[in-house]
Amino acid sequence: MPTNLTGMNRRRACLALSALLAISITTPAVYAQVLPDPHADPHEGLIKPPDQLPSIPKGERNRNLDFLFGALKAAPDDTSAKEIENRIWAVWTEAHSETANLLMGRAKKAADDKDYDLALRMLSAVIELKPDFTEAWNRRATIYFLKKDYTNSLADISKVLSREPRHFGALSGLGLIMQEIGDDKHALDAYRKALEVYPRLKGMDEKIKTLKEKVEGRNI
Repeated sequence: MPTNLTGMNRRRACLALSALLAISITTPAVYAQVLPDPHADPHEGLIKPPDQLPSIPKGERNRNLDFLFGALKAAPDDTSAKEIENRIWAVWTEAHSETANLLMGRAKKAADDKDYDLALRMLSAVIELKPDFTEAWNRRATIYFLKKDYTNSLADISKVLSREPRHFGALSGLGLIMQEIGDDKHALDAYRKALEVYPRLKGMDEKIKTLKEKVEGRNI
């Protein structure tokens, strides 16, 4: 059964959150808000990989990632930024294991079919097989989010950001959870970190502007 953050769970999550947001984001040269409407699309606003990813030559993946984040930060327009983003996702989603890649594919299909329990089982199997595969933790955080299990989603986001502090998808998801539980200050912090990594991240300027006015007030 989904577990929302209340009482002791909320206090524990906030303590964990403070540690999360303390993680410094170093850039070399460089999930969706749950709306009150029960009929709203729970995927709206989630930052996730596209269905079709570009091919990244073997041997260039890790070496390319720092370069890609530098290019992402300097991208001159939205089109080029999106192309770079897709290449970053291509690096992130490669498990270097046929079994893990197969399970990730099955988890995606289960999630698309809204069979979240099956998706969780598939992703947990990937994590057991390859605990250092960051994207498996990120995908599982997303599924927990969709189930409104924010405690477990935050725990998995912590795993993602400890491995890859530049993960703009996890940072965005962190902000969405904080908004959902009414912690606008920490939501604003998370969104600002995401925008620092990815200045052209879609919708982030608007989120920051809205929350800045709520948290810090309007400029006089």
